[in-house]
Amino acid sequence: MALSTSLCFASNNAHKLDEIRPLLPPGLTLLSLADIGCHEELPETQDTLVGNARQKAEYVRQHYGVACFADDTGLEVAALNGEPGVYSARYAGPQRLAADNVAKLLRELAGATDRTAHFRTVVALAGADGTMHEFAGAVSGSIAPEPRGTGGFGYDPVFVPTEGDGRTFAEMSGAEKSLISHRARAVAGLVAFLRSA
Repeated sequence: MALSTSLCFASNNAHKLDEIRPLLPPGLTLLSLADIGCHEELPETQDTLVGNARQKAEYVRQHYGVACFADDTGLEVAALNGEPGVYSARYAGPQRLAADNVAKLLRELAGATDRTAHFRTVVALAGADGTMHEFAGAVSGSIAPEPRGTGGFGYDPVFVPTEGDGRTFAEMSGAEKSLISHRARAVAGLVAFLRSA
């Protein structure tokens, strides 16, 4: 796939856009869904992270004719048999409110001695030429007993990465989080591919 000067990220989530933009190669313009005029809800009906990422990227390519990448992320908690997993964003309901999801997670883990968890991200790149490529990233950690920190988004206030110093992702700066985060690792695979294309 030839590297173009712009690439759409299948999201209007300002937090994700801000997190990913500095990771991309210089000179590559990151476009949001709003930038390409896409205001509808993207389909996300698959039962795997890979399936959802591919579905969203392919939808944008087919309907808007642009190269696009999409991500799907899941938090997998050992004591909950891998839940919420692919349903992480809507764990507490279709309203997709992070505070509700975190509150439900902490309720489900009440009294649990094993609080180990993994964050996994899959990025799917749908090239304008019809190709599809996937990149994955993961980070291990544990779930804190209560939210800490004001940065990040989603489950960041309760996720303590094993490779860190005991702080949650929400207590880290964006730059610190990007050194070890699941999304940054998946995007690194995407960037390496773009640079070699």
